[in-house]
Amino acid sequence: QVQLGESGGGLVQAGGSLRLSCAASGRTLSSYAVSWFRQGPGKEREFVAALSRSGDSTFYADSVKGRFTISRDNAKNTVYLQMNILKPEDTAVYYCAAGALIGNTARILTASRNYAYWGQGTQVTVSS
Repeated sequence: QVQLGESGGGLVQAGGSLRLSCAASGRTLSSYAVSWFRQGPGKEREFVAALSRSGDSTFYADSVKGRFTISRDNAKNTVYLQMNILKPEDTAVYYCAAGALIGNTARILTASRNYAYWGQGTQVTVSS
């Protein structure tokens, strides 16, 4: 079992930056693929970013590519999402997820159904 807890959300102006953290307990995150998803108001949950278990593959949604960066600190057992040049449409609850995925293709890593462990979410609000 892995327990995940997100932090770092808040209110920021458009063009600003935030760094979300997802701290894990119970198991080491290096054993899992990790990802970030988000759910905006009135929207379905959508994929944001993923990092393979080995750490050599990353994937991003087109809407955040070039602005967001996913990373993992194995010593701290924490996953991060650095978000730059934030836009009002980035407003959402952000969730981190972990899973013992087999394979590291985009099709596998971007699908929420492949992740067994989820955090409670952290709110990000971007004002215009």
